[in-house]
Amino acid sequence: MALAFIGLGSNLGDGRLNLQQAWQRLGEHVGITILALSSPYLTRPVTKESWAKDGQRLAEQWFTNAAGVVETKLSPLELLGVMQAVEVQLGRDRQKTVDRTVDLDLIYYDERVSADEQLELPHPEIKNRLFVLAPLEELAPDRPHPVTGRTTRQMRRDLPESGGDDIRRLAWQDKADAQGAQRT
Repeated sequence: MALAFIGLGSNLGDGRLNLQQAWQRLGEHVGITILALSSPYLTRPVTKESWAKDGQRLAEQWFTNAAGVVETKLSPLELLGVMQAVEVQLGRDRQKTVDRTVDLDLIYYDERVSADEQLELPHPEIKNRLFVLAPLEELAPDRPHPVTGRTTRQMRRDLPESGGDDIRRLAWQDKADAQGAQRT
């Protein structure tokens, strides 16, 4: 069994609900046992230069992000396949838009280091993404990056100061939303 850390994001519709549904669906798959899910975070969108070149633009809605850890019997590529299937089930269309009802990224798979056309491990942008490091720090603050040796906490501290307005920790259930799903 391997431990895998997954980044979850959504910027279309009800982000918290989308992430909860994605997490639940991952847990329903044979060979995946969900262990922990961070708090959700509301985060400022990060755009890529390649999107502008392609004439695509990200919606103005901020992202809801979280991180989770699972135990799995699946290989990294099999797990990635399940994650992409969940994205499609929940309405993600990579051809239509850069916006996402759900975006699932494999951050770590045990201590595996690999790179090929389909999957690079660990995720190549982890050290640059507050929206990954903040929720990941809840789950694994002292987990070292298998290449750099920097812990999650150290990588987050290495990020430039955002002024605090780029990210906000939320709860899975607002007091005003008594029907919301509970934290896993």
